[in-house]
Amino acid sequence: MKTEGTIQTHVSPPFRGMGSLIHIVAWGILFGLPFFFTGRETQEVTVESYIRSVIVPLSFMMVFYVNYFLLVKHYLFTKHGWKFFFSNVVLIAVAMIGVHLLMHLLPPPEFHRPRPARELQEIIGFFLVNAMLYALVAGLSVAIKMTSGWYQVESARRELEKSRAEAELQNLKSQLNPHFLFNTLNNIYSLIAFSPERAQEAVHDLSRLLRYVLYESSQPQVPLEKELDFIRNYVELMRIRLPEHVELKTDIAAVRPDALIAPLLFISLIENAFKHGVSNNKPSFIDLDIHQKGDLVVCYLRNSYFPKDTEQDKSGSGIGLKNLRKRLELIYPNKHIFSCGVDGESYYSMLELQLGNENDELNERKI
Repeated sequence: MKTEGTIQTHVSPPFRGMGSLIHIVAWGILFGLPFFFTGRETQEVTVESYIRSVIVPLSFMMVFYVNYFLLVKHYLFTKHGWKFFFSNVVLIAVAMIGVHLLMHLLPPPEFHRPRPARELQEIIGFFLVNAMLYALVAGLSVAIKMTSGWYQVESARRELEKSRAEAELQNLKSQLNPHFLFNTLNNIYSLIAFSPERAQEAVHDLSRLLRYVLYESSQPQVPLEKELDFIRNYVELMRIRLPEHVELKTDIAAVRPDALIAPLLFISLIENAFKHGVSNNKPSFIDLDIHQKGDLVVCYLRNSYFPKDTEQDKSGSGIGLKNLRKRLELIYPNKHIFSCGVDGESYYSMLELQLGNENDELNERKI
């Protein structure tokens, strides 16, 4: 459980996890190069020759990590670009002077041949080329550091988005339970007027439904068979008060009853079918079909259509479909198809969910 007001992200520091492995491998390759390119004439790598060969890589490492740990954070990220540039100029100059002094302090190689004196233009060109190499190392450090910072920001953003989605989903479920209870109590209230005994049975059935709504549905997912049992019980509760001229057909079955599904996704559609599909004095019908096709669960509803105007409908049924769409976007993004609307003199609702692998996406199809 996450505590309110805090979002914790776990980002590995530079020398931990995959990041540390990349650093170790890269510098290991760089410091191992002398074993391949040093000692061609003697066929061996001496301590002196290796030390001479790694002075430049060590200076590269210094420039890299001074930028990585200090300059980028304190100057570049705080928008002090000129300080960052000036610091790097000083850093590169110190590194080049240090390499030059160390090279002169070390004894010359055994097969060293004196080089002719260089012209001033050649010396300047040599130092400029080396300065460019150090600048590239500094640029690489900036790129890696900024990429790492981007991953941290992105990780925090995803955690924030996940936390927001969880809070919104919990809020939608808290709205759904009273909404469901309100509609069901309205049905029982209308039943009391002409059949008190059947109303008592309905109250008993309602207690079983509420037990599921209040306890079972608090889980993120429930077995499909439990959800279907809930729907069957709800339909039977609604059947009690239906007039004789209403034709109700149901076909509810599961091929994989142990498959997991988010609870209370179909109930809003079924509530609306009973609410807007039944007339007190005209022939009416409700056809409900819930079945599985592989990893897909399909709920299809078609009913006669007797829409209620805003003044007549006090149940707040519009909340149901609105919440359903939001819950589908949060729980089954890219893994559901939902459509509903008027078709001639009837109304249809179709909801298709993919319950399979979380990484598989439901292919878009036209309904």
